[in-house]
Amino acid sequence: MKKNFLFPLALICTLILAAAVPAFSVTAQKTTTASSKTIKKKRARAAARRSTVKSFAGTTATVKPVAARTTVRTTSRRTRKYYSPWDTPTFADSTYGDMVDGEDLTIRRAAVQALGPYNGSVVVVDPTTGRVMTMVNQKLALTGAYQPCSTIKLVAGLAGLSEGIIERETRLRLSRRESLNLTTALAKSNNAYFANVGEKLGFEKINYYGRLFGLGEKAGMNIEGESPGIFPEDKPKGVPNGMMTSFGEAIGLTPLQLAAIVSSIANGGTLYYLQYPRSVADVTNLVPQIKRKLDIGQQIPEMRPGMMGAVEFGTARRANYDPTEPIFGKTGTCTDSRTHLGWFGSFNEVGKSKLVVVVLLTGGKGVNGPVAAGIAGQVYKNLSEQQFFATPQERTITPTAMIHSGDAR
Repeated sequence: MKKNFLFPLALICTLILAAAVPAFSVTAQKTTTASSKTIKKKRARAAARRSTVKSFAGTTATVKPVAARTTVRTTSRRTRKYYSPWDTPTFADSTYGDMVDGEDLTIRRAAVQALGPYNGSVVVVDPTTGRVMTMVNQKLALTGAYQPCSTIKLVAGLAGLSEGIIERETRLRLSRRESLNLTTALAKSNNAYFANVGEKLGFEKINYYGRLFGLGEKAGMNIEGESPGIFPEDKPKGVPNGMMTSFGEAIGLTPLQLAAIVSSIANGGTLYYLQYPRSVADVTNLVPQIKRKLDIGQQIPEMRPGMMGAVEFGTARRANYDPTEPIFGKTGTCTDSRTHLGWFGSFNEVGKSKLVVVVLLTGGKGVNGPVAAGIAGQVYKNLSEQQFFATPQERTITPTAMIHSGDAR
């Protein structure tokens, strides 16, 4: 009886299972198909995202999807392209358009060789007379009113010393763990130190000392095409005093103006009108013209160790070529709205000989103060190798006919 009952039950279960298997297979097949479609859609979206890239300026450009990796190797290399946010090139012929009549050709050749392919200007001045000995890239030297970057620390340091805010050996507390004296702050170009000085000076004093050193006015006497630079009459909105004295924010400086400021430090406090003779007669008849005497005789000895330290162990180490021929200087590196900048204002002291060399570089990320310092150092070195400083002599010029031979571009 039990056997007759179990047989129909087993048969019924078998029929139910047979009916369920096709249904399960159909469901599994649908699930697999749906998953496959989802994966394909995700891969398509990823490929679409990869096919569109944003350029540096924010525009978009469509490119082909990356090809599948293969085992084939080629010997050619792809050229990597570098994009700069600035329009000014780093390299150019910086002598183009210069008129060299009246210049000292020995100094000009040394400056042109040192500058090499960089887009920039080299200005060399005799600090004892205010005579411009050479001006490589005259257009940039005269009209290139750029942010002075950290070279403004020279003015800030002299102002802070004059007002009794700082002393050379007194360490200024910058944070819980950091304090610096003036020598190290100048050599290392410490922004916090000179921002602190600026805040203590206030805008009224910043304005006074800036104009005292010739900011906002022409440095030269009757030099055609010269720009007076930029210096605000009122405190610029949104610009802290400390930014003006550490970075030169809201200030526009030309290489000619920086050369005049450095000359006043080199000669003990006389701010000369810079003169740019354009003929033999102009050189012969040049008479130094004093713009004003600066009462900084006591402050200059306090600044010199920091300016020498910049070359010996600070930001201007590339300028150092001979410890027996010291160079005093200050670098500057920053970016304004047009280009990246590299500054170096300097003077040397070899026996009774002194020259002021100012370098301004413009361009991309390869431009900075240390590079500018290296170029200035090469100018001094080139002249030293020609015994320029060893035998003091009255500097004259080569007649115009020889100037245009091409070797003094």
